[in-house]
Amino acid sequence: MAHPTDFPRDPARPALPPHLRTALWLAELGLPVMPLREGKQPFGNCRTCTRSACGDRPHMKAAGPCECPAPCHGWAAATADPDVLASPAWAAAWRKATAVAYHPGGAALTVVDLDDADAVAWARQTLPATKTVPTTRGEHWVYLGAMTSRNDVRPGVDIKSAMAYARWLGPGIGTMTRLPDVVRALAVKEPATVPAASCAVTVPAPLGDAVCRHRSPAYLERGIAMAEQRIKEAPGAIHRTVYRMFLAVLSAHGQCGCLAQAHIDRLFTVAQEKGESLRHCEDAWSNARMKLGM
Repeated sequence: MAHPTDFPRDPARPALPPHLRTALWLAELGLPVMPLREGKQPFGNCRTCTRSACGDRPHMKAAGPCECPAPCHGWAAATADPDVLASPAWAAAWRKATAVAYHPGGAALTVVDLDDADAVAWARQTLPATKTVPTTRGEHWVYLGAMTSRNDVRPGVDIKSAMAYARWLGPGIGTMTRLPDVVRALAVKEPATVPAASCAVTVPAPLGDAVCRHRSPAYLERGIAMAEQRIKEAPGAIHRTVYRMFLAVLSAHGQCGCLAQAHIDRLFTVAQEKGESLRHCEDAWSNARMKLGM
């Protein structure tokens, strides 16, 4: 089957908003798509999902409580299901949409986003030729194959694939080639370390005159060490694992006053070494506290 970027134009569907027509055409070709609002941004989450109150399960790509029908959760809203795209829950977003975005990783693609002429010149000297799509300031180079996304891999260059979205700007020119190792290498980074001051989290205060029921600091140490080990050994679904371990630590140790900033820093550090972002660590911590009513 031909890839959507190999088609020159979308067929006319005059009864639908123009961006929805394009989205449905791309979806027919297997490309997960979503609407973008002014400023090239996803539509904000609904009231149920705002501030990640639902647990952000769409981001985790796992079963969970969030079954929101609205185009929530940024890149995770992208879908190739025409019934979802044309549903009443998405209608208002399509009426206000200023562009269509797609999830490259969901279609086994990687977009090298070149923001300026210098970045384009670097790509032409360094990267294998592939399909290119002109942008406002530079070009998108589209490769066949998915990988980890990462921004600012070098001046003016972003990688958009898994857990990311890219604007649909047309089919482009040239022949798409397989994702080369030189592009994969751009996303490789050293494990992050987390200074204590960088963690925007709150240590739970003791409840009333609560006294530690564990009697020994060894119990807390074992709990932290176990959570660290579980995160290190997680084979996948890192978002879910981090959230579950944060929830377990808070449930066992978060209400007696023993949990200190140093313990939180240890959990954040091991999570980031596994690939979790600082923002997702902070979100997971806040969601776990909310779940426990802290």
